[in-house]
Amino acid sequence: MNSTVELKNGKIGSLLWKFSWPAVIAMLVNSIYNIIDRVFVGRGVGSIAIAAITVAFPIMLILMAVSVLIGVGATSLISIRLGEKKSEEAEKIAGNAILLLILLPICISIIYFSFSDSILTFFGASAKVLPYAKDFTHIIMLASAFGSISMGMVNFIRAEGNPRMSMYTQVAGTIINIVLNYVFVMRLHIGIKGSALATICGQIFSSIWVLSYFLWGPSLLKIRLKNLRLQKNLVTSIVSIGFAPFSMQLANSLQNLILNKSLASYGGNMALSAVGIVGSIATLMFMPILGVSQGAQPIIGFNHGAKQFNRVKETLKKAVIVGTIIATFSTAVVHLWPIQIASMFNNNNTELIRLTAHAMSVFFLMFPVAGFQIICSQYFQAVNKPIQSTILGLSRQLLLLIPLLLILPRFWGIEGIWRTPPIADVLSALVTGVFISIEMKRINSKEEAEIVNFEDDSF
Repeated sequence: MNSTVELKNGKIGSLLWKFSWPAVIAMLVNSIYNIIDRVFVGRGVGSIAIAAITVAFPIMLILMAVSVLIGVGATSLISIRLGEKKSEEAEKIAGNAILLLILLPICISIIYFSFSDSILTFFGASAKVLPYAKDFTHIIMLASAFGSISMGMVNFIRAEGNPRMSMYTQVAGTIINIVLNYVFVMRLHIGIKGSALATICGQIFSSIWVLSYFLWGPSLLKIRLKNLRLQKNLVTSIVSIGFAPFSMQLANSLQNLILNKSLASYGGNMALSAVGIVGSIATLMFMPILGVSQGAQPIIGFNHGAKQFNRVKETLKKAVIVGTIIATFSTAVVHLWPIQIASMFNNNNTELIRLTAHAMSVFFLMFPVAGFQIICSQYFQAVNKPIQSTILGLSRQLLLLIPLLLILPRFWGIEGIWRTPPIADVLSALVTGVFISIEMKRINSKEEAEIVNFEDDSF
């Protein structure tokens, strides 16, 4: 069955499964990048190297934010244009997005190399951590464009109805990262530089793979030289839709900055290492939910463009149910085996293991509500409503987490840091519930209007 016909007429449950399981695996695999870095440097170099990667992580989040800004924004537009049977316009959007995915990371890298010491110190690097942070971040930034292309363009493959190829792209890159991390860090003893080299090798391979798919592979969309020119109207549309997840990633970077500085004040390098481990686990827990959301996005976007609102509602409902189940399961795992999880990263430092296990048990207390909040927030991206999506995306991090991080440690010390996420999770879920309730009423009204118009035309 043609992919566009399938998006229009296929069973929602089957479609959500078809699009989500590759996206879930791909997102899980993508999150393994962070975990593998920390596991290998934690065991091969020590806890100070975990602290260094934790310091570098907000900078990497900025690069990820650019990939999300362009990748998600373009994907939503591509899905809608394909639903409207405007494939030529979809290719123009893809061409503009590819150019942006190359240019923007290069600009960020130039800024970084101009002020690297000041930037890393600002992000929480102590005198002891700074050399390790520089060794790692310098290498990552040299290949920033490759990482941006690989992360941003896999969304295009999913948008045209080929989620398995999207998954293969990310899985291949991660396998390369894992193998080379072991070789460089554990066998050749290159240290934290080896971990960074392994990461960029995986990204370079993934970027070459995805470009080959759109140049010579069986893709619906093709990269054409004539489309590799920035057009103001297309760039504006891409950025406006992608701004919500972009702002979420920037807020995440700011949140990590404040978190690192708070930890330096209340817990030192040991607490910085602990939160680096917790952050890796958090990424692993969030990514499957984002995978379900990304799997639902082309279904919602296509059917919204085709004015099949009953299918839009059904997709959202089932995606929320699946996301909540995943969030609940991952929360249970973290609370049942916190010591074992913490020991994976460093089995020698008992103080680090104890601190990390305690932090996880508090940090993820209310994580089950994240499934509802994330998927509903991403829904507004799929239907081209960037304002609502931006507000919901920022509600947890910028509007709740960051203020709580600044306030709660003043009363509870480091415990205030661990208690911030569960409080923010509950409050952001309540805000999301209000927004999605209003949206469903609007969708119901549009659906009724379509039925009336159909009956009038038939008459």
